[in-house]
Formats: sequence, C-alpha cells, structure tokens
Amino acid sequence: MTQDVREDFADPALRTDPHPVYAQWRRETPVRRVKLPNGVTAWLVTRYEDARQALTDPRLSKALPVGQTTDSALPPAVGAAVSRHMLSADPPDHTRLRRLVSGAFTARRIEALRPRIEEITDELLAAMAGRERVDLIDAFAFPLPIQVICELLGVPAADRDSFRRWSNTIVAGAAARDRLPGAMQAMVSYIRELIAERRAQPGEDLLSGLIGVRDAGDRLSEDELSSMVFLLLIAGHETTVNLIGNGVHLLLHERTRWERLRADPALLPSAIEEFLRYEGPVETATFRVATRELELGGTTIRAGDPVLVVLLSADRDQQRFPAPDELRMDRAQNPHLAFGHGIHYCLGAPLARLEAQVAFGRLLARYPHMRLAVAPAELTWRPGVLMRGLLELPVVPGPAARR
Repeated sequence: MTQDVREDFADPALRTDPHPVYAQWRRETPVRRVKLPNGVTAWLVTRYEDARQALTDPRLSKALPVGQTTDSALPPAVGAAVSRHMLSADPPDHTRLRRLVSGAFTARRIEALRPRIEEITDELLAAMAGRERVDLIDAFAFPLPIQVICELLGVPAADRDSFRRWSNTIVAGAAARDRLPGAMQAMVSYIRELIAERRAQPGEDLLSGLIGVRDAGDRLSEDELSSMVFLLLIAGHETTVNLIGNGVHLLLHERTRWERLRADPALLPSAIEEFLRYEGPVETATFRVATRELELGGTTIRAGDPVLVVLLSADRDQQRFPAPDELRMDRAQNPHLAFGHGIHYCLGAPLARLEAQVAFGRLLARYPHMRLAVAPAELTWRPGVLMRGLLELPVVPGPAARR
C-alpha cells in the first residue's frame, strides 16, 4: 500500500493543538505520508502499538553516514562533530557507545545529585519572591535543568545563556533554518574548546570522565566525544524544561488539579508520569530509515523511506490508555513512550524524573497561590516538530509560603 502526501506537518495550526488531528489520523490512516518542515517526505506513525514496533524494529535504522545529519545545510565537519552519538547509531556501535557512558547515569549517581538539585531549585524559587509576574520558563523551568547538566559536565555558569540560544535554534530545526548552521557551528566550536581545556586540566566533572573513559582498551573518538557532549547538553535539559513547563500549565489550567496535588504530595510520582503521557515534552522520536521493506500498521514501508514516530500521538491512543484525553494524576498503569522504548530508551530519564519531582514538590509548597497571568489561549508553543513545549509561561507567583 502506498499513499500520496496528505498533510503538511509544519502547519502552524497543528503545532498549536495537535491532539485532535492526531486522534483523527489514528482512526483514519495511522501510518501516513506527510511533508516535514525541511521539505522531506516521511512516514508518520501515530498509533501506540505501531510506535512500539517502529521504536524496536531493527529494519528501521537510526544510523546516518558519518558526518551526515538530517540537515544538509551543515558543513561536513560540523555534521560529524554532532552526529556520532548513541542516538544516531545502531548496534553494535550503539551498544558500545551506550556502554561507555552509561556508568555516569546509574540510579545511585543520579540520586546523589538530589541535594544539589534541591539547592538550585530553592535558589530559583527564592528569586521569584515578591515579583508580580514571572515567566516560569525563563525563571525556573529552563535554568534548573540547564544548571544541573552544565554542572555535571563542567560547563561554566557564564556560558549557559549561550547554550540556551543555540539549543532553542537547534531543536526548532527547519523553523529556524536560517540560524541553524550558525548555532551548530558555534556550539561545536565551544564544545571542542571545552574538551581541549578539560584534557589539559581534568576535573571531577562528567566531561573529564568521558575524556578518560576506557573499557577493555576502547575509548571515544574525538567526533564521538564532541557528539556525546552535544547530545547530553541538548537532551539533558530540553526534556525537563518542557516537562516542568507543560506540567505547571496543566495544573494551573484547571485549578482543581493544582489544589489536589498540593493537598496530596504522594500523588507526585504518578502525576509526573501522567504529565509525560498527556502532554509529553518530546513530540516525535528522531529519524529512522528503513533498511529493507517492512509492513507497519498495514502499510508497506519501502527500503530507504524515512519514518517518524509521533510519541505525543501514541500516548493518547485509546486502544492502549483508558480515557486517553483525560488527565488522571492517579493513573496506575501508564506505560507511556515519552522517553522512547527499546535500546534507545532515554538514558537520562531518571535524572529528568528526579528534577521534576523536586521542581514540582518545591514549587507547590513555596507558591501555593500561583496562577496563570494570561488566558491559556494566549500561550505560544515552540516551533519545530521535535519538542513539545511552551515558549513562555507567564504566572503570578502570589505570596511565598514560609519555609
């Protein structure tokens, strides 16, 4: 079965509220061809079971030729410096790369970060006290995870605003096409300089550890090292920024949710999983390409065809989740795909969950009367098809509770 291209995936209306459209697509043509913002035609996978198959099917490759990215406008050297990480590799390369870095993300090491995450959170919340209006993305949701990942990697505090600019451009993709090469080049140059500094003067940070990592004589090449730092910096904060922003928006949009969670903090872990499912921080998984013909959702995918899995749609599939369009903070069974599935399941998921638990718990306790400063319809969602998050979240903090 083949299809003509039916929709433009870059339609601004789809970016604002994609859920009704995704529901229609799941019913009518769950695997369909669309035109992406960069002009590429791809198969879009929207149902849960099809998504799980696509995320684990070895016939769908994550690997790109060395130096090639999904954006042909990048110079080859820049492409090579950002594309040689585990998210764009298949076994055995993926297995090797993940093994070399996974030691930094054990449950024990992540939990050891809790005191510092709590300290950063309290500092950010204290800085909001007395302000009549705050952009919660700018004041809280962004600086918390970026400070954590930058401290983990050993990135100087003075450079974090630069990373925010570069990251916003990079995840916007084709929506910021004119600025993308410059942002990528600037980030690659910075990462290479940072690696050179850490190689000359190693510290206790993760980057120094990655430079010196060895496993039976194996080590990261220079492009693999810069690509891994690139991935950790982008993925290490973007997911949590959107998780916090989207979650607070959901709580304040219907005030009863905010009050319920504040009254029953024991709901926090399940509430965070439901935020991840209901309005997940990642809209689509990164590109896969069919290495040979396969069938997906009753549709024939030919060798060479690109495939994009819509995590945001799969997690609202009524065939997998009862009442999928209801936010149920006490949902017991919640096998969402917000962090992916299979061998590419997000290595940093435990860190994102920990940051979210601390962020929501402290925010609810410190500012119990927080409310939205604008009508929900005035909020704007970030451009691009990769991430799902708000550009701004204006709130009125209200009086801070005594600690």
